[in-house]
Amino acid sequence: MDQQKRIFGNELKYLEEVLNTEFRSSKGSAMMQRLERAFAERFNTNYAISFINGTATMHAVLEAIGIRPGDEVIVPPLTMSSTAFVVLQAGATPVFADVNESTFLIDAKSIENCVTKNTKAIITVSLYGLSPDMDAIMTLANKYNFFVLEDNAQCVLGRYKNRLVGTLGHAASYSFQSSKHLTSGEGGMIITNDLTLAENVRRICSLGYAGVGANKGKITKDDIQDPNYSRHIMLGWNYRLPELCSAVALAQLENIDYLVNTRVSVARLYLEALNGCEWLIPQFVGDDYESTYWAFTVKLENSKITWSDFRNKFRELGGDGIYAAWKLTYLEPMFETMSFLGREKFISHQTYAKGICPIAESLQPQLLQFKTNYWNENDALKQADCLKNTIKYFNTLEKEGVLL
Repeated sequence: MDQQKRIFGNELKYLEEVLNTEFRSSKGSAMMQRLERAFAERFNTNYAISFINGTATMHAVLEAIGIRPGDEVIVPPLTMSSTAFVVLQAGATPVFADVNESTFLIDAKSIENCVTKNTKAIITVSLYGLSPDMDAIMTLANKYNFFVLEDNAQCVLGRYKNRLVGTLGHAASYSFQSSKHLTSGEGGMIITNDLTLAENVRRICSLGYAGVGANKGKITKDDIQDPNYSRHIMLGWNYRLPELCSAVALAQLENIDYLVNTRVSVARLYLEALNGCEWLIPQFVGDDYESTYWAFTVKLENSKITWSDFRNKFRELGGDGIYAAWKLTYLEPMFETMSFLGREKFISHQTYAKGICPIAESLQPQLLQFKTNYWNENDALKQADCLKNTIKYFNTLEKEGVLL
């Protein structure tokens, strides 16, 4: 950790290259194409298609594989709600599978219990930088013939059984939102080895244009300067990544190892701070897994200490804020009232209420998420020391009998 900041590479240089084009249509997708080629190469995949954000990515894939009203897509409840929202956007029904109590990730046994004749896909989430058990999930996918989309917004360059996370399912989604490993403020990427899928995803991303394809992001002047040219061969959305964002994302990609390894190094400092503490349990990372620690997350297992008490003491001792885990998606008010902008009429025999995923419901209030995006090593060391001192404070209170 020697750069002291997150933006230090070719971001400004590439932005100037874009601005120098004055956004001429003839130069309109050059940076986007550079980004996509570089991303595909780095992730060892045939196709990479950029998007305006990491929610549009998943929506486009579901549309591209033909998800329709009456279909069901299995998702985890413990993650950012976009993973379920995209199912609703496609007119389908989100079905929530429970998580593993140690890894906090969607559990293959719960997935199988959720499978019906209407199950068409599953969106896995590599929460906090860690992949779920993808071999078990892909076995189910082959058994029941459903599509697997990896939501890797929080996992870049993670490994699963010595394989790159993102190459384990049928397609994978990434996010360049401001808190992610790589950022351009906003943005996203889909990777896949399936040519037909890539062609359809590109068209859905690009207004259904006939002249785009797996490796071509925009139509050309030669295409449109013809009065008989038929532009749209299918319905699509304008989900394309702007050139300015592409420029920043490309520069970030060039420094991907540093940006990922910095977070991993910060997580190791937190792990050291936990040494000897039996009531803060970190997300379990198996021997065959490598997490890239979008956040360092622990479970608070001490009935005498509330989540707020721990967070408040941590901040009092100089720590930054601790984030809570997201409220489970199906417990959000919109699911209680079925406020789905008219899409509620497509929901098939689902009731969204407490009790659907008991493990996730038990875990969520206990999870403490610590930031890992510290680019100054001294800042990271300070946070680790604050964690250590907070643990020491509560251990002392317990020994003195103050905690009842």
